[in-house]
Amino acid sequence: MVGRIPVLDVHPVVDLGRQPAKATVGEPFPVRATVFREGHDLLGVDVVLIDPTGVRRPPVRMSETGPRSDRYEAWVTPDAEGLWTFEVQSWSDPLGTWLHDGPIKIDAGVDVELMFTEGRLLLERVLADPGLSQAEAATVKAAVDAASDTTRPSAARLAVMTAPDLVGILRRHPLRELATSEGPYPAYADRRRALFGSWYEFFPRSEGAAPDENGVMRTGTFRTAMERLDAVAAMGFDVVYLPPVHPIGEVNRKGPNNSLTPGPDDVGSPWAIGSRHGGHDALHPDLGTFEDFDAFVARAGALGLEVALDLALQAAPDHPWVKAHQEWFTTRADGSIAYAENPPKKYQDIYPINFDNDPTGIAQEVLRVVRHWMSHGVRIFRVDNPHTKPVAFWEWLLREVRRTDPDVLFLSEAFTRPAMMRALGSVGFHQSYTYFTWRVEKEEIEDYLREVSSESDHLMRPNFFVNTPDILHAFLQYGGPAAFKIRAALAAMGSPSWGVYAGYELFEHVAVRPGSEEYLDSEKYQLRPRDWAAADREGRTLAPYLTRLNEIRRAHPALQLLRNLTVHWADDDHTLVFAKQASTASTGSATGSATGKDTVIVVINLDPHGVRETMVHLDLTALGLPESFVVHDEITGEDWTWGRDNYVRLDPGHESAHVLAVRSL
Repeated sequence: MVGRIPVLDVHPVVDLGRQPAKATVGEPFPVRATVFREGHDLLGVDVVLIDPTGVRRPPVRMSETGPRSDRYEAWVTPDAEGLWTFEVQSWSDPLGTWLHDGPIKIDAGVDVELMFTEGRLLLERVLADPGLSQAEAATVKAAVDAASDTTRPSAARLAVMTAPDLVGILRRHPLRELATSEGPYPAYADRRRALFGSWYEFFPRSEGAAPDENGVMRTGTFRTAMERLDAVAAMGFDVVYLPPVHPIGEVNRKGPNNSLTPGPDDVGSPWAIGSRHGGHDALHPDLGTFEDFDAFVARAGALGLEVALDLALQAAPDHPWVKAHQEWFTTRADGSIAYAENPPKKYQDIYPINFDNDPTGIAQEVLRVVRHWMSHGVRIFRVDNPHTKPVAFWEWLLREVRRTDPDVLFLSEAFTRPAMMRALGSVGFHQSYTYFTWRVEKEEIEDYLREVSSESDHLMRPNFFVNTPDILHAFLQYGGPAAFKIRAALAAMGSPSWGVYAGYELFEHVAVRPGSEEYLDSEKYQLRPRDWAAADREGRTLAPYLTRLNEIRRAHPALQLLRNLTVHWADDDHTLVFAKQASTASTGSATGSATGKDTVIVVINLDPHGVRETMVHLDLTALGLPESFVVHDEITGEDWTWGRDNYVRLDPGHESAHVLAVRSL
């Protein structure tokens, strides 16, 4: 039912309020609503946050987003983890109406004493507010006296009643009449890692892999992989993500480059899970024991790294599930179990799970597996291909885990249709892979930055991976080292969460064939040991640059938020400009005056092959910046004086990006 003063089209609301909007502790998020009323009397709009304990926070006044737009907005910030709710409240504003009408009529000599009387009566109601301070009460009392003093000139009386100090008090202590409330609407505030973090993916079996006495390459172990953790932490990463570490199927095992003719020593794909050695709750025996895995997790934790583990709900033909629960799979007309296909691609080493066969049994088993790994210190799961499983299943699983362990996070690896990606985010996935990898042109990058930061932000949090074991974009194949720097800077500065797959820092760029995004000699199917020490000695590594990007991210609160990005303009069609801004206080708007703000301006040459010279134009009003200010380039260490229009020259042979921190105003 429409309220007395209608409140419509409230945002953020997910699935008609059945699911909570995305929020994070310490991250401001906008509440918006359309509010209007009949006639000419003014109205007010507030948003009220209710914390997870049920305590109502003081109302925050919402402001109209544009003249006569009837669209109101306020930014609010949850300060504790858990399920918050918010209400949008509209009300008639008699004080605002008088402050608008009173001066007009008094200056025109219309109903002068009547207007003063009406103003005095309103002010006397404000005086009854027990929340007024002594100083505020004195100011209001002086205005009451002025309204009553007929011996003073009307202009003098009116000046007291419209003085800025008094107007500020009346805004803080409004008279709310004909109140309407819409809500409550839910918003779940997750821990900070759900929003902000730098991810590094590597295969434990490749770290420490070496030939044995017979020249056969043998896999690394958790113990040898542990030695790589120091370098990952030194580069400033927060999360180390491991592909599946379970036994790998021996039936229909794939060979190098996804071939169907493996040799006896080929290791197979980790995503073909399960063998005579066990399934999803087991470790590949070549990697070590659970004692070794626990030691790996402990060492990562000591270095400030969280371990993310792959959750791939599929089975090799020799997985224990296939024998014990054949009904969990799809049987074809000839009696065989259907293997995975994405025509024309075939995955003969993988059986998809059919979630319509015994859905309760499957769900309970998956929950058991997840809790098993949680008990070994895993608090982040990267979920493989969640879009090939029912959304209702994920809603149930994520709700069950959140009910007991709200700190456990899930990253959705769903490169699929937008509706499915957003649905997975709305039912509980904390982060989502995105289309970032395929956005390489200026205009499409600008549009995508706007989309993830201000259009889909209430549904899904992006994680900008620059590459994956499956995705080597042509931009990296043919762009040279400069392309790797460009994409890293864009991901690290453009999204609060970003990630790289091992080998990126070594500029690995050769595809299995022209037109393919698959790596040649893909690590998915074979061991790929890398000589990190030699690369460091010879300077053939991007590691120092990745380290600097992560240092910058940690130093600037603005780069740790999602919803605070504004796109600006460069004349050149290969130069991208955007800015991020955050309050240095714990709460408040992510836009507005630069006072008390952390402001970072990013300028990137998107052309890895050519120097770009252009003028960069900033919207100083949106940033709250003056006509002249000093910026410090966090990459090169140089300082410049900038303003509304600025000359930029970026040479990819030297440096493709400016990351400019506003130093002084």
